[in-house]
Amino acid sequence: DGDAVATALRETREELGVAVAAASVWGQLRTLPDRHGMSVAPVVANLGPLEALTLNPNPDEVEEVFTLPLAHLLREENQGYTHFRTASGYGYTLPVFLNGPHKVWGLTAIVTELTLELLLPGRY
Repeated sequence: DGDAVATALRETREELGVAVAAASVWGQLRTLPDRHGMSVAPVVANLGPLEALTLNPNPDEVEEVFTLPLAHLLREENQGYTHFRTASGYGYTLPVFLNGPHKVWGLTAIVTELTLELLLPGRY
């Protein structure tokens, strides 16, 4: 791939079966490390109305797809934090978003939090 945006567009097509035009990309968030030491470069894009999307998840890569409205993510009762401790005793805290049986946590929750801060400054 030529860059992080091209990679994100390819991954979206491969994992969800959604072709996103480069013109729909709003931008890229800061690069983040994952738990395996790899760098993840989140890309934010406008996919249009969810009702107009036809998702075709790749079962080898995606177990389940669900959506959460912004209003749900912004409600304090749906927000929380998870505390982790490493074997060496180092502790850290990450955001978590709750939705019935679903929990958005880990790197996905960090990217969600960064996106909310960007899209809704002062409200999140």
